[in-house]
Amino acid sequence: MIKVLKRKIMNDLINWKNNPNKMCLLIKGARQVGKTYIIDKFCKENYKNYIYINFFEKNNYKEIFEGNLDIDTICKQLSLKFPDRQIVKDDTVLVLDEIQDCPQAITALKFLTMANRFDVIATGSLLGINYKEVPSYPVGYIEHLEMHSLDFEEFCWAKGISEEAFGYVKEYFLKLEEVPIAMHNQMMELFKEYIVVGGMPRVVDEFVTTKNFATVLKLQRDILQDYENDIIKYGDNTEKPKIRNAFLSIPKHLAKDYKKFRYNLIESGANSRKYASSLRWLQDANITSFCYNLSIPELPLEGNAKSDVFKIYMRDTGLLMAMLDDGYQEEIIKGNLGIYKGAIYENIIADIFTKNNKKLYYFEHNSTLEIDFIIKYQNVATGIEVKSSNNTKSKSLNTLINNWNLAKGIKLSTKNVSIISDKIINIPLYMAIFL
Repeated sequence: MIKVLKRKIMNDLINWKNNPNKMCLLIKGARQVGKTYIIDKFCKENYKNYIYINFFEKNNYKEIFEGNLDIDTICKQLSLKFPDRQIVKDDTVLVLDEIQDCPQAITALKFLTMANRFDVIATGSLLGINYKEVPSYPVGYIEHLEMHSLDFEEFCWAKGISEEAFGYVKEYFLKLEEVPIAMHNQMMELFKEYIVVGGMPRVVDEFVTTKNFATVLKLQRDILQDYENDIIKYGDNTEKPKIRNAFLSIPKHLAKDYKKFRYNLIESGANSRKYASSLRWLQDANITSFCYNLSIPELPLEGNAKSDVFKIYMRDTGLLMAMLDDGYQEEIIKGNLGIYKGAIYENIIADIFTKNNKKLYYFEHNSTLEIDFIIKYQNVATGIEVKSSNNTKSKSLNTLINNWNLAKGIKLSTKNVSIISDKIINIPLYMAIFL
């Protein structure tokens, strides 16, 4: 039984419920990030009448949406399937879980919003995969919310760190003052644990309860197997082996000094024509994130991105760790990295930025200059360099600032807060969540 893990998304759900002009809410996210659990908790605490439908578990629920999609027909079908439930305006919620398995229900969200008889929450793990099967997508009639695995702050809450204590850490960030050494060391230890454990609720609960990395690893590999099963279930027949090959190749790319995605690491002679759609499938399933190279490190970042030059990161770094050989978990805790050098730390920062709803960009020029990430921070383009040690030398950031007019640079390392120059600061890796 998973213990109650505090999640930030609960506030988003409450704000949605309290909006008098709300539309149907569509929550997407990867498998096992806790969507069903948190929605169930929210609905039980905030509604008297709660109707739950899971299209994956019970195929016959699709019958509700097989005929006409007008509100009267849908309500009649619901009353037949759930004769013990009432539909009372402002106090009833209908949850449509794994809605990607019923494309007609996605279309019905338009009519449910228009009727406004009761609240509707739909969730899906693979919404980006099945969109082509939807007869008519309800554009303009749904609100979107993305759910991720636990972020670093939520992980710290699960470990017993209070919101107030985490707030103290943020104060040092805002003032750019050194964190007291005991607090800094504790945060770095928590951060290394977060890299290894990741944010999947079941995995975090297991770690908090048992402190056992072996059982954590088993759970993570079970989730990875579920992802492979999804590829088999939902992938197009001709794409299935390619999607799987692309998925399993991710650690190979991160093991290289260059991180640019190279198709020939999937298989010899591979190219974008063969594998581009497979990579897109993994992104649409919320398993991976693309990080695009910029032609110039300037705003607007989206306008300067090269669509065909990119890096790929796993959405949950704990799952990436589970894809590696046994023993790497212990090495991370000890501070040793082996052949993966700083790639794992790059992945955790990409994971943090993604959970902060930032799109990912980097800058590379002529294979001689590379900055791990470029973000919009304090309304200017800012270079982010990730270091897995306490090395705060910043040659690349200086070059970018002096030769490419970059406004500022931030070094993320294991070292405490420090000012490197008038345009470059160093902050500990765990403070990336505040950017």
